[in-house]
Amino acid sequence: MSDRAENQVPQARDTIHVAGQWRPAASGATREILDPVDARPFAVVAEGDEKDTDLAVAAARDAFDGGRGEWPRTPVAARAAVLRRVADLLVRDREELGLLESRDAGKTAEEGRVDIDCVADAFRYFADLVAGEGAGRVVDAGSPDIHSVVVHEPVGVCALITPWNYPLLQASWKIAPALAAGNTFVVKPSEITPMTTIALIDLLTEAGLPAGVANIVTGPGHTVGARLAEHPDVDLVSFTGGLVSGTKVAAAAAPTVKKVALELGGKNPNVVFADACATDEAFDTAVDQALNAAFIHSGQVCSAGARLIIEESVRERFVAELAHRATKIRLGRGTGSGVECGPLVSEQQRAKVESYVASALAEGAVLRCGGKRPEPAASRPATGYFYEPTVLDQCHREMKVVREEVFGPVLTVETFRTEDEAVALANDTEYGLAGAVWTADAGRARRVAGRLRHGTVWINDFHPYLPQAEWGGFGKSGVGRELGPAGLAEYRESKHIYQNLAPKPVRWFAG
Repeated sequence: MSDRAENQVPQARDTIHVAGQWRPAASGATREILDPVDARPFAVVAEGDEKDTDLAVAAARDAFDGGRGEWPRTPVAARAAVLRRVADLLVRDREELGLLESRDAGKTAEEGRVDIDCVADAFRYFADLVAGEGAGRVVDAGSPDIHSVVVHEPVGVCALITPWNYPLLQASWKIAPALAAGNTFVVKPSEITPMTTIALIDLLTEAGLPAGVANIVTGPGHTVGARLAEHPDVDLVSFTGGLVSGTKVAAAAAPTVKKVALELGGKNPNVVFADACATDEAFDTAVDQALNAAFIHSGQVCSAGARLIIEESVRERFVAELAHRATKIRLGRGTGSGVECGPLVSEQQRAKVESYVASALAEGAVLRCGGKRPEPAASRPATGYFYEPTVLDQCHREMKVVREEVFGPVLTVETFRTEDEAVALANDTEYGLAGAVWTADAGRARRVAGRLRHGTVWINDFHPYLPQAEWGGFGKSGVGRELGPAGLAEYRESKHIYQNLAPKPVRWFAG
């Protein structure tokens, strides 16, 4: 590709999809999408606002219960078939979508491909889950003349607001169950990483989804997201993102008493006991997994193991080796050979990370590695948003960097001496999304996992998730669940149908 081609800004796309049609923003506004590797624009999208949002909600409302309301009445088997076709199309376009996700969010190409695999898995899982269900739960009314059953119905119009770190994966965790349950939706992707969600809307159409069922408005949270949360014709709002924005979504949704699902931040402990490092192989595995926990996708993961809580007797050896390996992580463009981590998603995000590291050092943390921007190289231009993997030792609970979600390649180190102290440290957080415990003692593993107040707890592992298992957190990590049967239940209402097969007069009143 020539330098001229690389520097050319593409023409604005009609990236707002309403009632089956692509269109520009009503205001004509656009936004450049920047490649975080070099800060150059590589796409231009429509910048929607409240007017575009109202049009999209109206289309979704009409597709649910108006003249076009065929989707909620479509048989479950037919809905499942559409979801399976979407999965097949994702597999077909895996390479293209994986590379687009890499460029949009800054992750490696292999991470992008794996994300697409997981998206396809989510669509297949919810297709199988809904297709395998019965006709309802029979309730024994104590009489052969009464037929009583609890059935599930779609919620209605769903507003789906997704984050920038896993754009398509997080969208699929909302879109797949919403469609499986028979809902219509308006999705608002992050304004800085919208490209693969836009592409998914085309795949949904290709798979045979009726017009108006799937709508997308590209635009900022303070206009599009805020309007979706408060809109009286929206029945459910599902939001994944930061705590501050999540509380605003909940407050905006409250006057209309709509269903709310919030998946917010995490400050996730990775608890390592000394017996998990008893052999060279076990030590090597625990260190490697601690790196994976903290630095995959440059730490821009809600479940990142950003707090290493290590038994004091092995702390120095463990942290020294961890820091040594962290300095070897290769930073660059995600498509580059041997690249292991990409940049942060934006200049704003990097500045936020830098401020957390500065505050930690001012409060007494010891820098073991990183803590700065890397030297420019061919694979990482000086204009890119790169930041070195950073290990901060001798941290304590009072530090801002330990209390708050950094969402970057920063690992803090705390130590403990006893099991009770380890549990207390791990639970000493406002969040409760995920955590891990490393130990060779099976009894201790079960005890500690049972005592951790986090929605997901891994034992001798970090980061895997299963579509069949619920995902969500305790405390300020949010409310509601995604994935698994509970993820489908978020997008449904329950209806009790009571049928009297032999009605008789009551004669309660004098006549």
